[in-house]
Amino acid sequence: MRIHPLHLVVPIALLLLPGASSAEVSAEQIAELGPSSVAGEPDHPEAEDAEEVSTTFRGEVTVTSSKTPQSQEAVTQQVRVIDERAIAELPVLPNRNLSELLTYQPGIFVSALSRNDANWGSSGGLGPKYNSFLLDGLPVDSFIDSMSIDPLALQRVEIQRGPAAVMYSNYLGMDFAGNQTPLAGITNYILRERVEAPLTRLQASYGSWNTLVAQAYSQGHNGALHYFFGGTWESSDYTDYGAPNSWLNMLDDPAYTKLRLYGKSTVYLGGDDQSVSLFVDYTGHSGDVGRPNRDYKHEYGTVNAAYRNRVSRAVDLRIMAGLRTYDRRWGEDLYPDSLALREHDGVEQAVYPADVTVTWTQSTTGQLTVGADAQAAAYRTYGEVDGVQSTGNDAKASAYGVFAEQRVTLGAWVLRGGLRWSASEQSYELLGGAAPGIDNASWSKGLWSAGVRWNLSPTAGVFANAGTSFVAPTPKAVGGTLALDDLGVPGRHGQLPNPDLQPESGLGMDLGLDLMALATGRLGVRGFWNRIDDVIVDNVVSQDPSQTRSINAGNATSHGIELAFDHALSPTISWFANATYTSSEIDNPLDPDQSGAEIPFVPDWMANLGASFQLPHGFVISPYLRAVGTYYDSSSPAGRRSFGDYVIPALRAQAAVDAGAGAEVVIALDLNNLFDDRYEMPWQFQDPGFNFLFTVGVRLQ
Repeated sequence: MRIHPLHLVVPIALLLLPGASSAEVSAEQIAELGPSSVAGEPDHPEAEDAEEVSTTFRGEVTVTSSKTPQSQEAVTQQVRVIDERAIAELPVLPNRNLSELLTYQPGIFVSALSRNDANWGSSGGLGPKYNSFLLDGLPVDSFIDSMSIDPLALQRVEIQRGPAAVMYSNYLGMDFAGNQTPLAGITNYILRERVEAPLTRLQASYGSWNTLVAQAYSQGHNGALHYFFGGTWESSDYTDYGAPNSWLNMLDDPAYTKLRLYGKSTVYLGGDDQSVSLFVDYTGHSGDVGRPNRDYKHEYGTVNAAYRNRVSRAVDLRIMAGLRTYDRRWGEDLYPDSLALREHDGVEQAVYPADVTVTWTQSTTGQLTVGADAQAAAYRTYGEVDGVQSTGNDAKASAYGVFAEQRVTLGAWVLRGGLRWSASEQSYELLGGAAPGIDNASWSKGLWSAGVRWNLSPTAGVFANAGTSFVAPTPKAVGGTLALDDLGVPGRHGQLPNPDLQPESGLGMDLGLDLMALATGRLGVRGFWNRIDDVIVDNVVSQDPSQTRSINAGNATSHGIELAFDHALSPTISWFANATYTSSEIDNPLDPDQSGAEIPFVPDWMANLGASFQLPHGFVISPYLRAVGTYYDSSSPAGRRSFGDYVIPALRAQAAVDAGAGAEVVIALDLNNLFDDRYEMPWQFQDPGFNFLFTVGVRLQ
């Protein structure tokens, strides 16, 4: 559906409904605006700044870039927070993907392909692997873990915009698009830790495509022990989400069942200054993709363990370790010749991240953070016929790094600089079912980060940041599926190894302004520029036999500007609007067909509108709208397809009724894609159109 100006009239009119004078609104309300909120509830209520909440620059959050609670005015990067209230008011995630919590954020394009598939969006004008995802500060896979973690476990989401992330390593994902790096930003999904009051939530939902959902959640504390646990069961007949003439070729409803179980416990050891915590999550996802022998059964596991100790008033210690397991198995048939089973294929992957960080606060003028992190990963793919498995790829990877960052406050100025040394290694047993041309490869690189913020006044600040990153090649790109001497040998089809392949190197910069406006509003402006050098592409070296080799070729550059405004019209009405313009270009001297093309998955513009109307008797109405410009699925103008140019409105209506005895009945209706726009997406997917979910629940306190 093409965008027409009339499509914006009704949503804009809704957002501009008259309300009480803005002078009647306290500044604390700005901290609780919708998805564009820039401050959240303090992580440590006892913190000195917590009682000074007079602007949105006040109030501490556990800022992703510093790993410790900070006020926004002390951080050079722009940080935006989606707090617990904003999460509750968002329309239910239509594809059950955590990345959809970022849908209405400036500069972030979310494109979850379906309820059964990953997000192929972009951030900061770069593709999906350049915005790292964290869970309580430990990296997770932005493609897979966002499909498995239950949003009911979250307390808030922190989004650090732009570069400057030397404190975090790449994620060793070897499935989907490979390694992920935080050049364009970091998204930190933060779990509940301290429980102030007991709460139990029970709810059931029914929606489009016979979707049934049952959810249970409980939290509490007993002395020094704070905990929560819960589970979600969901089933649906779903619907055909393949574009016309799609390779998906669904002949029936692609039914699925999901089960999510999770829990976290935190024990405070002798007070608030020392704690140990453990989080465990399991997701089972099974079903089919619309044909009898295209079944699948996926299982994901996530473990986070953490120890925190405020050793003294000046020194904080944090030790974290985790486990991420991914076990995916799916059937392949003989379609179109037959619907009979051909084989089952599968992926087994495990990643073990760890992190040790020490923060030394130097009176009120500085802070030094030093640390080290490491990861280990194992990756295997297989085919299975009649119960007999044959391994296709068998590879391992490891990475480790050390980092140091100093921040200094000089009056109204905040200066920050950091260095990181990172190393990564891969070893290959099998690639494509055969011994690869080489059996290992390694890389190391020094990275840097710097930033400055000038707080012109208590209500205005200017910031600038710059930083570097690198992404190691995938095992197939380095090791190939052929031997080095197979070049041109008849009958030897596949990919040749390239032991000299270098990582992709990135440089990012941003410049922006944070400004309080209209006494109860906040205006944010951010310009960004990102460049990727030594871009890895597959180059055809032989037509007969068919052979390719991955090489470093050219660069990719993106730049753009983000505008965001958040405003509380009255104590009961708040709204936000943001827009992003992006220009990107690829320069590949080895392939003139690609030179001048846009970076895939990056829309040329995006815009979001949203509001929250708190009505009498516990009613809350939250309309949202997102508009997306043109983007492409390939860097080759000759073979690429264009997507986008759509407007998607959504609405959430909820009511809470006091039932007495500490019980509250909650009723909610979520309406997604109100225009029923079944727009096409990459990989021959399409949005299934309008859908609803009706929920009835009870909250017991």
